[in-house]
Amino acid sequence: MTTRNPGLGQGIGEKISGRLADEVQNLVSAAVERLVSAAADRMGAATERLVDYAANGGGPGVVAAATGARKLADGSSPLKAGLSAGLAGAKEKLKEAVGKAGAGKGKIKVTNIVESIDVGVPVRVAYDQWTRYEDFSSFMKKVENVDRASDEKTTWKAQVFWSHRTWEATVVEQVPDERIVWRSTGKKGHVDGAVSFHELAPDLTRILVVLEYHPQGLFERTGNLWRAQGRRARLELKHFVRHVMTRTVLDPDGVDGWRGEIRDGQVVRDHQTALADERADDEHDGRADKRAEQAADEHDDPGDEPDDRDDDREPDAEPARGRSRAGAATRKDRDDDTGRSRPPRQRGNRDRAWR
Repeated sequence: MTTRNPGLGQGIGEKISGRLADEVQNLVSAAVERLVSAAADRMGAATERLVDYAANGGGPGVVAAATGARKLADGSSPLKAGLSAGLAGAKEKLKEAVGKAGAGKGKIKVTNIVESIDVGVPVRVAYDQWTRYEDFSSFMKKVENVDRASDEKTTWKAQVFWSHRTWEATVVEQVPDERIVWRSTGKKGHVDGAVSFHELAPDLTRILVVLEYHPQGLFERTGNLWRAQGRRARLELKHFVRHVMTRTVLDPDGVDGWRGEIRDGQVVRDHQTALADERADDEHDGRADKRAEQAADEHDDPGDEPDDRDDDREPDAEPARGRSRAGAATRKDRDDDTGRSRPPRQRGNRDRAWR
């Protein structure tokens, strides 16, 4: 009779179950790895498609999603991938807002700035001070330097946020005490515009500034979103008025402005010629005023001599009229045919008949 050993059977069963568990675990691991690999391949392909779509104008949201997916595919943590996606989306939104993305019809974005301010000096003083561009850096906050290459060309350097910009300006029309019109060129944007001067009173002038701002750089386009250039132009005008009313007004004759004239970008009358013409006009006006004053004095005080002459002539007036009537009577009494004189008429009878 055969006896069974329970311990032996139990040991064999444990070995079989342990191996089976290991094989099942290996099978599950292999399946999971296969699924992860397939998902990674699909995610990589989708990421590439998203990147291509975003590069062709897909928008800020698509760019953010593509950036986050790429970071995940590269093995970054979900937190880092999310931060990268958010930064990429913000950058694309900024580009779209300032015109670097979604340009559409390709229209040039221009900022129109119109500002006016009054200053308590005559027109000539305000105009002469404005034409001294070299002085702008001494009282304007953002203007760093102005170089005058010629009467109609200047080079400007100014600060825009943390950057420094340079541009060249050309005056196309300039009429003393009236207006200045200019055009400019620059790599990071330029400003075209005009300034005019209007007399409100003998010692009060209105300055009207019209600017056409063409932003090009990132800082310029970003500032264009909240009209920073318009506020800057307004502040610089206030600095100009402050300088005129605290410095220039103390010695207005000491301001040596440019008095020449420019038409169509060409100087038609230089500064020295303009000054000579003004001096000649002043001398002519002075002589005319002197002659007018002399004539007025003679008219107001003619003297006593004419009245004496009139008094001397008055007694002769009546005899002259008597002689004129006698001569007329003598001619009337002449006979028309013979030429002999006829006897005078008896006027006493006619007089008595009227009575």
